[in-house]
Amino acid sequence: MFLIVAKYLIPKGYRGLAAFPFIFVKYRIDKANAVFVNHEKIHLRQQLELLVLPFFIWYFIEYLFRLIQYKKADLAYRNISFEREAYANEKDLEYLKNRSLFKFLDFLDKK
Repeated sequence: MFLIVAKYLIPKGYRGLAAFPFIFVKYRIDKANAVFVNHEKIHLRQQLELLVLPFFIWYFIEYLFRLIQYKKADLAYRNISFEREAYANEKDLEYLKNRSLFKFLDFLDKK
């Protein structure tokens, strides 16, 4: 994993982006934010499981589906299965040590 500060690479409204094997952060201070970095590390693991490119295709398709479902960009983003898993477990800094394969699938169905 490589942690890089790239202010102009991160889309407006976001602070970071994971693209295996890199984590890009908008602000230098976020490099020291263990919870934030853990969130992005969860995305790196998800990307590895899906062999990177299929992750991004799935992410985009699920985002479009959630956008139709919720009609609001932020709500759609927050309800993508990959994001739901990352947000639910970002504070558990040991999460990736015991995470089972394809755990994001548990977060696919929104009740």
